[in-house]
Amino acid sequence: MAKSATKKGPVRWGVISTANIGVAKVLPGMMKSKDIEIRAIASRTLPTARRWAKKLGIPVAYGSYEDMLNDPEIEAVYNPLPNHLHVPLTLEAAARGKHVLCEKPIAMSADEAKLLSAAGRKVHIAEAFMVRNHPQWIKARDLAQSGKLGNLRAIQALFSYYNVDPKNVRNMADIGGGAIYDIGCYPVVVSRFVFGAEPVRCMAVIDRDPKFKTDRLASAVIDFGKGRHLTFTVSTQATPYQRVHILGDKGRVEVEIPFNAPQGAALKIFLDNGKQLGDASAKAIKLPKADQYQLQGEYFSRVVRGTEKLEFGVPDAIKQARVLDAIFRSAKSGHWEKP
Repeated sequence: MAKSATKKGPVRWGVISTANIGVAKVLPGMMKSKDIEIRAIASRTLPTARRWAKKLGIPVAYGSYEDMLNDPEIEAVYNPLPNHLHVPLTLEAAARGKHVLCEKPIAMSADEAKLLSAAGRKVHIAEAFMVRNHPQWIKARDLAQSGKLGNLRAIQALFSYYNVDPKNVRNMADIGGGAIYDIGCYPVVVSRFVFGAEPVRCMAVIDRDPKFKTDRLASAVIDFGKGRHLTFTVSTQATPYQRVHILGDKGRVEVEIPFNAPQGAALKIFLDNGKQLGDASAKAIKLPKADQYQLQGEYFSRVVRGTEKLEFGVPDAIKQARVLDAIFRSAKSGHWEKP
């Protein structure tokens, strides 16, 4: 089991790379917290690291990932590198005794994710699914598991955006681009979270971009057993949109902005008993203001300090990767596949 630090005060973090998700969303969220100190940021070139360090107010800049990982002051590392570098750099950080919060997907296959198992017993390693820290998903899960919706039957999800930039990592198949890795992972993880169960089989269909070779449109039916289904469609080349419905035999929950929740906003989800058509019987449940990236960083920092247990570590990440693997296999075989 990974050991937590006995130190007090803010956890000192280092950030590997100046990826947009980090500098635009995750770091601004984390830097709101008194429990987090972003000590350093690293890039492949020192000028780039210095530019972002100055812009974000980070005290130390490194011109290589290795230099930052060798900094003895850094306790935890946030890894938002392209997907194919998630496991290698997470392993390097862990080898230097750093705890790691790694962007999703943590690996490009379950077999690759398993490479983190030994390291995950020495330091804390987690996949950065910030949605599990947002009040709207905690509330949605509580409603679903409390019996308020009756017997859970189905979760439906739609998540899309439009991006045809050939220089964008999401459109580079060889380094883990495509819809399933980038956004299809979200319907899977929230369904596992809400159902509190693992899938038993998957069926999927994929349309690939003829130039990029990435999955630009993917749809799947995932059977969780006991009469519970997830169905989703994700796309990197469609009108931007996202919505999730959780359906029971006595009610439903609608999550209006399920994944890209505005940072610091007070959101609402909807509870509907279905007595009237449309949304006429839906009642809004208002939630407190929240920044899911701040909450994620604070939670992981508490894990590092030993004041909270890591609920979703490497074993969970391997289970998540198995589902994505099965989706890809099904699209290729045309048959149901087991995770």
